[in-house]
Amino acid sequence: MLVLSKQEWRERRTAHRERVAQWTEPHRRRQHQHRAHPVLDFLFTYYSFRPARLERWQPGVGVVLENGQEFLSRKGFTEVPGGVALEPAALTDKRRDSAEFILGLLSATASRPARLGCFGLHEWAMVYRTEPGDVRHSGWPLRLGHDGTDEVVESMPISCTHHDAFRFFTPQARPLNELQPSRADQVRLEQPGCLHANMDLFKWAYKLDPFVPGELIADCFELAVRVRELDMCASPYDLSELGYEPVPIETPQGRADYVRRQREFAEEAAGLRQRLIDTCRDILAWAAPSSV
Repeated sequence: MLVLSKQEWRERRTAHRERVAQWTEPHRRRQHQHRAHPVLDFLFTYYSFRPARLERWQPGVGVVLENGQEFLSRKGFTEVPGGVALEPAALTDKRRDSAEFILGLLSATASRPARLGCFGLHEWAMVYRTEPGDVRHSGWPLRLGHDGTDEVVESMPISCTHHDAFRFFTPQARPLNELQPSRADQVRLEQPGCLHANMDLFKWAYKLDPFVPGELIADCFELAVRVRELDMCASPYDLSELGYEPVPIETPQGRADYVRRQREFAEEAAGLRQRLIDTCRDILAWAAPSSV
């Protein structure tokens, strides 16, 4: 067991809160003012980890917090020799199943080469053949208008591998996709070039809260923010008024830019994915060392 002094864990907790506050505090202000943000709201609405939970630091498993009695108010912490720590009994059968599923999914994803030919067309397929009032971000114009957007969707092959993106395709766009990914296909199809799979590292990290260190959750969240920005810059929406310069995937230059950035994110996400894989293994071994 690693022992953190009171000064050490308090410094880590403060640094964590300050780091994520750059996103949580503006989100709260927008909520108070009833202002929607087409890029950043996604990180707090599609994903179910509340800002207060994101701000809350924890050390992960196998760590003792010296003089950490204030953590006893949190579920899963108990007094141990030298301080306070998470207890293995807190990992219920349901949480163990989650850890095993996440380990299997991330390991399968990491074993595959990145596919980089989707060009972010999932966002275009979500507005294909819609009426102006039916689009998800109706307060923002489409760069090419509805007809131009439909022409782009019809002019390029669509190869989305991510079920949670595909399920938002319009009914007219679904048959145009190379695959028809379902929830049952997730472990078989998920691949490391997918922007949504890389954003979802945040989801898999917080699904194992409080057993995942706060810093790892924050690292995954920060990556998700930057990936989401590319996701929406490459979308059919014109968000230049918010400072997001379009990545025009309808042009050869735009597609090349998208692929370059997609590849960089895939490489960065690989390190985080491996850290989550290792963390899942650590959690399972910590809770049941004799059976892992």
